[in-house]
Amino acid sequence: MATAQEKPARLISGPGMLLVWFYGVMVVGAVSRSAYQIATDFQRAPLAYSLSAVAGVVYGFITYTLVRGGEKARRAALVCCAAELAGVLIVGTWTLVEPSAFPDSTVWSDYGMGYVFIPVLLPLSAMYWLRKARARTGA
Repeated sequence: MATAQEKPARLISGPGMLLVWFYGVMVVGAVSRSAYQIATDFQRAPLAYSLSAVAGVVYGFITYTLVRGGEKARRAALVCCAAELAGVLIVGTWTLVEPSAFPDSTVWSDYGMGYVFIPVLLPLSAMYWLRKARARTGA
């Protein structure tokens, strides 16, 4: 257990830095896109735009926990990545099964096809990295 003077174990060494970069880009993309869409045309696709905003918040929290480091942050990031993956799979399937429910796309539409499938690949990569980070630290 870390004392007040000890720094939490780093989660962003090596490939972890790449994860932080990708999540940071996704935060900017999802938040700016949803903010613009909500401000200018919310009535057109409220569900899609709200889901994009939620995705941006999730990406932001995961970025924060990766940068923060430590076992508690690692576990929180792991839970959020699992929730993110579930969201991508649910929304991705929903947009394929019932496209009329989404007059405009979300970040997670079609499993993130509009974002080169990064929304489905990112949580898988992050969960792998976070599990590996646990084995490295012995927590």
